[in-house]
Amino acid sequence: MPGPGPRATLIHCRNGPKRMTLRENSDHATVYSRLRDAIIAGRFQPDERLKVSQLAKDLGTSTNPIREALQQLRGEGFVNMLPNRGARVRRMDETFVRDIYEIEVLLEPSMTAWFVGIAGPQDLTRLETIQAEIEALNFADPEEHARLDQMFHRTIYDRHYNRHAFDLWWRYREILSAVSRQYPMSLRRQKQILTEHRQIIDRIRDQDEAGAAEAMRHHIAGAGRHIVEQMTLSRDSTDDRTLEVGASKS
Repeated sequence: MPGPGPRATLIHCRNGPKRMTLRENSDHATVYSRLRDAIIAGRFQPDERLKVSQLAKDLGTSTNPIREALQQLRGEGFVNMLPNRGARVRRMDETFVRDIYEIEVLLEPSMTAWFVGIAGPQDLTRLETIQAEIEALNFADPEEHARLDQMFHRTIYDRHYNRHAFDLWWRYREILSAVSRQYPMSLRRQKQILTEHRQIIDRIRDQDEAGAAEAMRHHIAGAGRHIVEQMTLSRDSTDDRTLEVGASKS
């Protein structure tokens, strides 16, 4: 007797309910993750068209998971869909990054204030240990610094009761980390990060919810300003070189 086929789950679409097998659901999740990771990593050019048939061929799947993944990526701001132009990769420019940081400035201080109410000695010890490693590294290895910085923030947010808030923070954190790795960090910003982390730890130790939230708000706002400044400087420098090349050919 043949075994049961793939189980199905009911999802709701614009034209009414549609039955999707767990296999198809899994395909969608995998395709979405792979496309999102590729966009964040810069493997697609800004404004590059994402052709459904070609992506399905490249990823070894049908066109349905591709279309569903592109719709989800559109909702998250990674993809633009315009009439007669199809799905295209959104440019991760200063406006895109600024918009994300404005959300983070609202989200992270609130999560930090909640953490103050549950933080115990072991949490402070962990934050102190991570911060000591960050200071000892002193930005010598950008990848390792990014890993430690992520650990610092995750220690504060990991146990937050609102998992939607945590997931949103994590999703944006991955985007911002990928973008920031493309630009240099100034010595002034490096010094500010070390000071700001210490201020956050001190406010948590003092059980100062408002102070910890404000310290985190200041920290995130400073990070946002710095990366936007670096992106603008890089773009202006590229524009200047383009003008110089054009002038030399004329």
